[in-house]
Amino acid sequence: MYAYLFSGIQVAKEKGARYRLGPELEISGYGCGDHFFESDTCLHSIQVLAQLLSSPLTEDIICETGMPIIHKNVRYNCRVIFLNKKILLIRPKSAMCNHGNYRELRWFTPWSKPQQVEDFYLPEIISDITGQKSVPIGMGVVSTHDTCIGPEICEELWAAESPHVAMSLDGVEIFTNASGSHHELLKQFERHDLMKTAMMKCGGVYLYSNLRGCDGERVYYDGGSCICVNGTMMTVGKQFGISEVDVDVATIDLEDVRSYKAEISSRSKQAARSGSFPRVFADFSLSMPGDHLLPTTEPQQYKYHSVVEEIALGPACWLWDYLRRSKQGGFFLPLSGGIDSSSTACLVSSMCHLVCKSVNDGNLETLTDVQNVTGDPDYIPSDPKQLANRIFVTCYMGTVNSSVETRKRAQMLAHQIGSDHLSINIDSFVKAATDIFVDATDKVPQFKVNGGSPRENLALQNIQARSRMVLSYLFAQLSLWSKDRPGGLLVLGSGNVDECLRGYLTKYDCSSADINPIGGISKNDLRGFILFAKDKFNLPALESIIRAPPTAELEPLANGQIAQTDEMDMGMTYSELSLFGRLRKMSLCGPYSMFLKLVQKWSDVFTPSQVAEKVKHFFRSYSINRHKMTVMTPSYHAESYSPDDNRFDLRQFLYNPSWLWQFKCINKEANCTLQSCG
Repeated sequence: MYAYLFSGIQVAKEKGARYRLGPELEISGYGCGDHFFESDTCLHSIQVLAQLLSSPLTEDIICETGMPIIHKNVRYNCRVIFLNKKILLIRPKSAMCNHGNYRELRWFTPWSKPQQVEDFYLPEIISDITGQKSVPIGMGVVSTHDTCIGPEICEELWAAESPHVAMSLDGVEIFTNASGSHHELLKQFERHDLMKTAMMKCGGVYLYSNLRGCDGERVYYDGGSCICVNGTMMTVGKQFGISEVDVDVATIDLEDVRSYKAEISSRSKQAARSGSFPRVFADFSLSMPGDHLLPTTEPQQYKYHSVVEEIALGPACWLWDYLRRSKQGGFFLPLSGGIDSSSTACLVSSMCHLVCKSVNDGNLETLTDVQNVTGDPDYIPSDPKQLANRIFVTCYMGTVNSSVETRKRAQMLAHQIGSDHLSINIDSFVKAATDIFVDATDKVPQFKVNGGSPRENLALQNIQARSRMVLSYLFAQLSLWSKDRPGGLLVLGSGNVDECLRGYLTKYDCSSADINPIGGISKNDLRGFILFAKDKFNLPALESIIRAPPTAELEPLANGQIAQTDEMDMGMTYSELSLFGRLRKMSLCGPYSMFLKLVQKWSDVFTPSQVAEKVKHFFRSYSINRHKMTVMTPSYHAESYSPDDNRFDLRQFLYNPSWLWQFKCINKEANCTLQSCG
């Protein structure tokens, strides 16, 4: 159990490290959620800590780990710093993250006594190992023979009143930050910017350790641990990856920190009058005799991933982590030949490339996982297409309303990826379902082109979409059985963030699945990713897919050609929809404030009354369809404007779509703007 903890410490020692920093809540796991309320979670964390303390691996290295701790009947998110079977300090988190996907205040209380420590009385299982009855808990720092170390925890770096400022003025030279920071597109730059700015201003060494993996959640923790000195990045770990453990080390000359700090006169004056943190002394040195002759680590020129590279890597790692931990036999995807399902297929292909590379690099953990997934103890993957054929089943589910072009595009892409591809016709399934209604009511619904009402037209489209969902789960359960292989397949969804926001999907259609790797990614970003994947993974079939207009293909064809497009159905372009989403969530705009922003932004394209109609149409559509978000498939979180109803975007699902007061204000402002322009 917890072999990755011991493995990380062992690798750190082998690389000559004298201080080992692990990520936030690494013992319990950050994503425990309401399991933090259970006393078992704290108990088992203490049991793991006891194993760490008693292990010979943790001798002669200061180890910092994370776990929940209850002190005076209050639960804290804590760092535990220990050395040679002695706990030096328990440091509770003082600034809790409670926005977006984070709900830390639900489970933890922030430490509210600045620069103070108290006695924490150890449970017997720990005191029997350490010989200590109590240890300090609170906002203290650790002094060794050669330096002073001050811990920070994740959100404290982002907070307005970060502890590293006061600690720096009190002589702390090395700052540690244990983080549980999930991936969002281009978020890595923000993290680095915060660290570099902090150390440029305060001077010092900043050690940052982040979680990596899905942790059983909708978010993916993307790693990227790093070491920053005086505002310069010395080393940056791998941001995305499928290995259990990555260890990053650096050799730092603390005299560089001291001379940097002492040179800044204003900082020295502030430090001279600063308050003091309680210091816990460790009879230990981070430096060894002769270390002054070692070469220091040279600064790393870090290249940030582009948006499309992050899309190719983040969701692919999330998919693999989910697959291996769920112990299923692979994935099943309804592949329509459109951008969305093709993007999902490309992410599985990216995952297969990552897995094969990891095995080729000698990662035995990945090899074991592959053999468990495939059920073949002798299989060694070397070709991503070959691996895809074993663990990825795609299926084109056509109807009389499907075009020959989309069927061909799906088949070509599946062949180039290597998936086990099926091409079926589901008209008989759809007809059987529709006939039940006809037999019960003696009414025959018709499509709009055949004289049917809007209700009939929509119902006939929806039964096709919902039939695909039912069949997807049938094939996912029995596909491996039909090949005499054990296990089942996870069903993948492929609705993008914009369509979820607009509600442009059928409730319980193919958007209903086990997991959805693109549910937090915009249509525009997916287009860019498709172009990237075409060259990156040698998938020329994507060329025709990117050129084709997005369509649901649920209405009858006109002379064999597609008569239905997504943007025509939605009444807005995907670019407009993406902008509406960012303003609604990220800029916190209601209908009126969104209109005020867009009437200026679009002043050279649309009149005020046209902008008003677009905004009102969006909010009508959004509010009518908001109920669909309550049952959406768990999706990879990638965008800050995600409408995910589970934890990120907390709003009611029953709206008055008339927005009487708000639309009245918009109409009044549009008329006034028009009159003033006239």
